[in-house]
Amino acid sequence: MRDSAVPPSDMVSSVARALRVLEVVGESPTGLSPKQIARRCDITIAAAYRMLRTLAHQGYVMRRADGAYTLGLAVADRFRELVTAMRGPAEVGTVLRRASAEIGYSHYLGSFVDGRIAITAVAEGSRSPHVEDLVPGFDEGAHATALGKSLLATLDPNQRERYLKEHGMRAFTQATLRSPAALDADIAAGMRRGMQVEIGQFRPGVACVSVSVQTAGELSQRFVVACALPAVDLVKQAPVIRERLHTTARALKSALTAPATTPTVAAA
Repeated sequence: MRDSAVPPSDMVSSVARALRVLEVVGESPTGLSPKQIARRCDITIAAAYRMLRTLAHQGYVMRRADGAYTLGLAVADRFRELVTAMRGPAEVGTVLRRASAEIGYSHYLGSFVDGRIAITAVAEGSRSPHVEDLVPGFDEGAHATALGKSLLATLDPNQRERYLKEHGMRAFTQATLRSPAALDADIAAGMRRGMQVEIGQFRPGVACVSVSVQTAGELSQRFVVACALPAVDLVKQAPVIRERLHTTARALKSALTAPATTPTVAAA
């Protein structure tokens, strides 16, 4: 995810190349040789070896016995730190896990991150289909998920139009809405029913529903909560799911707005 398509005038090229090497290695779970990495990154073999040795020393890539490189454990460390930072207060995770445990469906918190709609916290549920893409940091498919629609609903029409134009409306399934007009009508219907809904628009057979947590203020202060479930379950339980989601939304709002506590230090 890049801040801008236009590189800054003071961009450090060596850093950009090293990050590109990480991206290329990460795109190939089976590993790549230095020659393959150099070719895909459009750099020399010598430059690829220097970057790989540096990244390996820092733990961001690993060299296998066959000479191929894969991502290193330091990447997992940074992801865990990202997950904690995006989630916010620890109570947010507690609320999501409790809601997931009570009804068995996976719950998601979403917000705007650097202007993009993204999942910021997840609590998996045993009764929800596993959707591998829906992890903290996922920032695609706002038009195809109920979580995304809830956040798009907080934008005015011009802002929403610009967002969709910039990020596109990729077809995830045959049911995905592909036109801004159709999406606007769908969002309006969700606002009338008090819950955004999508059925099979992101994954066949999977439904997602979402309600607002808080929608005022800067984009980064707008939050929604969603849950994913089998489409057949939603048809049977929509009113109950909506009521439970609103209860969870109230608890999340309290968790997000609670004043931070300062740890006490015991007297010597």
